[in-house]
Amino acid sequence: MAMKTTFLVQTFVLKRKRLLIGERQVSPTSSGAMKRAEAMATRMPGTAALQIMADDETGELERATILGQYGDVPDDFAESLQAA
Repeated sequence: MAMKTTFLVQTFVLKRKRLLIGERQVSPTSSGAMKRAEAMATRMPGTAALQIMADDETGELERATILGQYGDVPDDFAESLQAA
């Protein structure tokens, strides 16, 4: 079982006064994901930098970690990552 680590920037958008998940962007490093998320938060309601560890062969999610949150992020976002 080979584990693969991916760094993502998750954006959040406002629709009908509710924060919803927007686009995801892949980043090559954890620091890059955090810098990108922080920069994007100036243009969006909120962003989060994530580290995703998954089995490279099956794609099964092993762990998702929030590296940083910027701006408005839904209260249940951390729980939704654990449930995925």
